[in-house]
Amino acid sequence: MGSLFRSESMCLAQLFLQSGTAYECLSALGEKGLVQFRDLNQNVSSFQRKFVGEVKRCEELERILVYLVQEITRADIPLPEGEASPPAPPLKHVLEMQEQLQKLEVELREVTKNKEKLRKNLLELVEYTHMLRVTKTFLKRNVEFEPTYEEFPALENDSLLDYSCMQRLGAKLGFVSGLIQQGRVEAFERMLWRACKGYTIVTYAELDECLEDPETGEVIKWYVFLISFWGEQIGHKVKKICDCYHCHIYPYPNTAEERREIQEGLNTRIQDLYTVLHKTEDYLRQVLCKAAESVCSRVVQVRKMKAIYHMLNMCSFDVTNKCLIAEVWCPEVDLPGLRRALEEGSRESGATIPSFMNTIPTKETPPTLIRTNKFTEGFQNIVDAYGVGSYREVNPALFTIITFPFLFAVMFGDFGHGFVMFLFALLLVLNENHPRLNQSQEILRMFFDGRYILLLMGLFSVYTGLIYNDCFSKSVNLFGSGWNVSAMYSSSHSPEEQRKMVLWNDSTIRHSRTLQLDPNIPGVFRGPYPFGIDPIWNLATNRLTFLNSFKMKMSVILGIFHMTFGVVLGIFNHLHFRKKFNIYLVSVPEILFMLCIFGYLIFMIIYKWLAYSAETSREAPSILIEFINMFLFPASETHGLYPGQAHVQRVLVALTVLAVPVLFLGKPLFLLWLHNGRNCFGMSRSGYTLVRKDSEEEVSLLGSQDIEEGNSRMEEGCREVTCEEFNFGEILMTQAIHSIEYCLGCISNTASYLRLWALSLAHAQLSDVLWAMLMRVGLRVDTTYGVLLLLPVMAFFAVLTIFILLVMEGLSAFLHAIRLHWVEFQNKFYVGAGTKFVPFSFSLLSSKFSNDDSIA
Repeated sequence: MGSLFRSESMCLAQLFLQSGTAYECLSALGEKGLVQFRDLNQNVSSFQRKFVGEVKRCEELERILVYLVQEITRADIPLPEGEASPPAPPLKHVLEMQEQLQKLEVELREVTKNKEKLRKNLLELVEYTHMLRVTKTFLKRNVEFEPTYEEFPALENDSLLDYSCMQRLGAKLGFVSGLIQQGRVEAFERMLWRACKGYTIVTYAELDECLEDPETGEVIKWYVFLISFWGEQIGHKVKKICDCYHCHIYPYPNTAEERREIQEGLNTRIQDLYTVLHKTEDYLRQVLCKAAESVCSRVVQVRKMKAIYHMLNMCSFDVTNKCLIAEVWCPEVDLPGLRRALEEGSRESGATIPSFMNTIPTKETPPTLIRTNKFTEGFQNIVDAYGVGSYREVNPALFTIITFPFLFAVMFGDFGHGFVMFLFALLLVLNENHPRLNQSQEILRMFFDGRYILLLMGLFSVYTGLIYNDCFSKSVNLFGSGWNVSAMYSSSHSPEEQRKMVLWNDSTIRHSRTLQLDPNIPGVFRGPYPFGIDPIWNLATNRLTFLNSFKMKMSVILGIFHMTFGVVLGIFNHLHFRKKFNIYLVSVPEILFMLCIFGYLIFMIIYKWLAYSAETSREAPSILIEFINMFLFPASETHGLYPGQAHVQRVLVALTVLAVPVLFLGKPLFLLWLHNGRNCFGMSRSGYTLVRKDSEEEVSLLGSQDIEEGNSRMEEGCREVTCEEFNFGEILMTQAIHSIEYCLGCISNTASYLRLWALSLAHAQLSDVLWAMLMRVGLRVDTTYGVLLLLPVMAFFAVLTIFILLVMEGLSAFLHAIRLHWVEFQNKFYVGAGTKFVPFSFSLLSSKFSNDDSIA
């Protein structure tokens, strides 16, 4: 929990890596994920760094592996999981792996190219056979007109591709036949008519089956066409139009004998192509199956190798000592692990001179590292979404684990709804190792990552639901009500008591629409309900008025406690950073301002609850009026809550007024006094040197006990922190802005906590409306049809409950709880201006390839 309360101590280490062992050392560091590298070559272009050639080689291997994975996936070959995370490949095996992958790629591309070519030829031949079959019917239809034509000359010398088959009346009659897609037929026919001016005859026929397009591979509907034209010029136009509409043109046979010969030749070639294509596919599948055995491990290895070279490019090269120098941020507790990783890398490379490291002092602020587990990770993400914590400041996530689900439950208090949410979260927790949940879509993945948050939110909602005594808008009578109705009857009291008290009789019950229970009558109120709100309030007409008062006061009390706790946490920051003057000049005035005004408001609320009973309730003064009179100082004495109230309130107002100037001017004047007393201060600590612009005040408070190297170190610090860095006007303005924001924020933030009251009432009333409009109607139906109607009504009620009350209302309460933590709680002590510690770790590598792969 120490790490969760405050970020871990970090140090800056310098690594001296021998040229022959750098790769192995970084491989060992990447497996352990202990350090974050600093870029020592920020002014060097990425194309001019030392290992840019190795990075390009890794990118080439990635490209090959992406191609292999695509081909394996296209062939529906399952990828074996294999070793979860194989180590980075040794340098001596990299060239061998590269040659194997390049050879495999060339072979696959050649086989795939041949396969596509064979497939395209096969599809063209199949289309040709369909075209011959369909155009044969066109020929039979036109036989009756053949005797009217003149005798045709011999056409032995004409080729099939010339499309000419006869000559009549001095004009050459030609044919163009082929296939066209169904959607282009009408436009194609219109274009032929307009371009050829009617000198063409077009005949169409739709194919019964859909064929695959050889170019795109899409299965579509085709039309077979036969175009008859006269003249060569018309023929050129027809061919150009066919090309524009992407028609598949095939030679048209002159005679029936030639048609038969072509058909037989096509059938033979189709059979041969089927045989060759099947053998090619079998061979391709064998190659892909063999490649699939190792492709997953190769992908991981190449990505690790690329990440190592990216880190090596951040190192500087020492020409004199022939070694690489790297600077890394490392947690102090992980320094022994860092040394062991360097020793392991040096041992694996077989180097005679091992790599080593040493810590160096620095003035830079280290990154923030807060170790989390699967339970605390979700709460830490809520805090980090506001801002990563500054180095070594108090982490709000530790307290958010309790306060966040509790404030959510105050707004979402319903036993039934909370229990449903708890069961859903419990189901996710019990099945958290299921692979489908880990690889789910974005929405479900978001629920899965916050499963422990949902679990506590549901559990706390069950608790607050029992406090509110709400279960799907109905009350649960577990211990018996503390109110007794029979004691209100006049027959149960003596004649003397009947004259003093307003009791019920038979006439009152018959003629009164509402009946009022009087707790002053003996026996009516027998004591408070043991746990939560008495269930009889669910029947009362003034239930909403009672809950309004109760929840509004409860919201104010919770909010003031929450904000005061945030101010107290700021004291731990001042103690850690050795700025005790901030405690006396900032934190104490803030606490006084908060408690003297709003702490006194809590006191009045609780005092009124305890001091006044049902008998004296009519004499109780209004807390709101008394709180306003605290600042107005009325001339006439008012009947207060307790004797001497006016004097106590004057003292509290005086303390509040005195705290404001201290809050505005205390810190700036103290720093000015420090600056005039000592012009410059420096400080040396073990581990690393920390010199800030405002470090003079903390050193002056620490005194000489933390200064280790005498006056010489002080003089060196004076050179680093010059006098020009102190700006009284800037410090005064900053503190004034902070003080104004705090004083006004105490009022607005307290009012902001009333959202606990508003959303709690809204949730209860919406749940009550849903019950009244559905379940109450279904339960009032006659028993004959009520059973049949109740099932769909219950199903509809369940669906609306889940989507409206659980999802929508739950999301609303979730967002408001986040706002209360970010704005009202965290701004009292949390700066959130740090940078997150992102270690060089192979576990952070993505499992998929992308164009901008990199590792931080």
